[in-house]
Amino acid sequence: MTTTAELLKGAAELFPDEVVTEAHVRHLDLPASGGSATGGRFALITLDNGLDHTKPTTFGPRSLANLDAAIDQVEKEAAEGSVVGVGITGKPFIFAVGADLKGVELLKNHADALAVGKGGHEVFKRLAGLAVPTFAYYNGAAMGGGVEVGLHCAYRTVSAALPAFSLPEVFLGLVPGWGGCTLLPNLIGADRAVSVVIENSLNQNRQLKGAQVYELGIADALFEGADFLEQSLIWTASVLAGEIVVERPGVDRGEAWDEAVARGRFLADSKVHGAAPAAYRALDIIAAVKDGDLQAGFDAEDRALADLVMGGELRAGLYAFNLVQKRAKRPAGAPDKSLARPVTKVGVVGAGLMASQLALLFLRRLEVPVVLTDIDQERVDKGVGYVHAEIDKLLGKGRINQDKANRLKGLVTGVLDKAEGFSDADFVIEAVFEEIGVKQQVFAEVEAVAPAHAILATNTSSLSVSEMASQLKHPERVVGFHFFNPVAILPLLEIVRGERTDDASLATAFAVAKKLKKSAVLVKDAPAFVVNRILTRFMGEIQNVIDEGTPVAVAERAVEPLGLPMSPLVLLELVGPAIGLHVSETLHRAFPDRFTVSENLAAVVKAGKRGFYVYDSGKPELDPEVAALLKQGDSVLTEEQVRARVLDAVAQEIGLMLAEGVVAEAQDIDLCLITGAGWPFHLGGITPYLDREGVSERVNGKPFLAPGVASVPA
Repeated sequence: MTTTAELLKGAAELFPDEVVTEAHVRHLDLPASGGSATGGRFALITLDNGLDHTKPTTFGPRSLANLDAAIDQVEKEAAEGSVVGVGITGKPFIFAVGADLKGVELLKNHADALAVGKGGHEVFKRLAGLAVPTFAYYNGAAMGGGVEVGLHCAYRTVSAALPAFSLPEVFLGLVPGWGGCTLLPNLIGADRAVSVVIENSLNQNRQLKGAQVYELGIADALFEGADFLEQSLIWTASVLAGEIVVERPGVDRGEAWDEAVARGRFLADSKVHGAAPAAYRALDIIAAVKDGDLQAGFDAEDRALADLVMGGELRAGLYAFNLVQKRAKRPAGAPDKSLARPVTKVGVVGAGLMASQLALLFLRRLEVPVVLTDIDQERVDKGVGYVHAEIDKLLGKGRINQDKANRLKGLVTGVLDKAEGFSDADFVIEAVFEEIGVKQQVFAEVEAVAPAHAILATNTSSLSVSEMASQLKHPERVVGFHFFNPVAILPLLEIVRGERTDDASLATAFAVAKKLKKSAVLVKDAPAFVVNRILTRFMGEIQNVIDEGTPVAVAERAVEPLGLPMSPLVLLELVGPAIGLHVSETLHRAFPDRFTVSENLAAVVKAGKRGFYVYDSGKPELDPEVAALLKQGDSVLTEEQVRARVLDAVAQEIGLMLAEGVVAEAQDIDLCLITGAGWPFHLGGITPYLDREGVSERVNGKPFLAPGVASVPA
């Protein structure tokens, strides 16, 4: 039989560039307890990769081997009675954040993936098997395998200052595979485990804070961050002396367990519609460990982990994760940041909802004066009032204190006179009616009063930035700055370079985007840029099949297997049918052979309907008034035919956009869809999915991505 050391040695050879975590063992005397002179000699293992907190500690094969060696030492000490207990903790601010994903990407076959799963299990299990009690001290961020190593200990404490604790594997396309699916439900019950493993993961990888970890029963004690380890060791001494007895509520292994698993399946269905297997594999394991058979659970975790590591969804998930974590921070094609000019005051043209959201964002992130203008005092007052009300909400939630609230309110003003408002502004953004003549007029008025160096930015969603700037004396300072709604939530910012935009203006735009904490992507000035162009083609094809005769419900269900955040017609409702119609008209003018303008959609807009559905029963149902407006042909397609047609259209459009140079690479298309439209990680945005399903090859004659980029390496 292969030993743990042999498993890890083989895995280490596959991953030569691992950032290795050491497992340092030190000994200390526990505080005296129960009248004794000392609480006894204690072994403390500290996980540390030797780097600061910006490089979190991870578990690759050599790191696991180091922990294994540390356990060799403390196992011997425990067996001979020279230590009374063993603890494990992390470096400052970090406990451990799980498996090293860079290593996972390199795995090429099922046997190697299985070895990594088994290796982690074999090492972590040894903590539970020691002859003395074991303690995990969650001092800082703990995720994935970091959480799981602690679950193998007998007791756990957590820092109140801990900012992030999660089992994020399902979010990425894996299962918690080193004990999470097995030990957590057996510790805190199936329902709470489903919340952590499934619900939080599928809600954009929601993190728990230290107090929540304690409230859920994952940790047995909660201590303040300042003296966390000291308090944890005092508590440990009391537990070992029998002065503190940890009481844990019994786990309900009856119907409640089955109901929790059913709730998890409902959550998974509502989020991914069966399109990604990870959540379902995790739930299968939780269901199977109802009887408390831990080893059977660990074996099932190993199998699920290996299967998923060799699957396309995980590779797409890791690709998406890298896009958001790395590419988003270093935008392709952005000019040298040293060219950026300082921004000490911001002007916003317009005071409607979008403009007010922008004013609030600039105010909160830049903390510089922000001035709004509009065509009458009532609108200006309403815009400033919106910003003040949102600041009051932040104050009410404890997100800012009274001094900060007062300061922010003092920085936002509204005026009617652009000369008064913008004469000393460094950055002016317009968010007025989406019509080229209106935008040109606004920019002419702003150029006449703003300083010569001021950036003139447009939040247009589909109009030409170059045309907007064409009548100005200095078109080189105009840049597209396209946000996505809701502005506070969606991270994407499409930064559009007009034909004459200069590097300094563009560099300033990127510098501002970074301060706004947005993921900026450089986009060519092409109709509707990236997200709206792809979504309009996608939605347009759905609309076409409905117009031709396919029932609405069939067209909607056809794309459910993609696991998108919402159905096409619900998305249309969110965007607004009138805006959807306007963008389709813009694109139809640019590309009449591919973009249609639906007469049915035009009729819905003309009738003043907010969408296709009513929600009288709590669920979306086709509005009878909309149904009466629809004029359909007699060509009825199946779900499979609709899906093929929609995906072919999207693949064609992306191919054309890349040929036109709208963005640098397919990776930027995916980054835009993930951060601007909420497309799922398990699709990798869209291009890995199109490659995996053979659509790219069928439509364009080649895949979008090189082998191994978002797929298993050859």
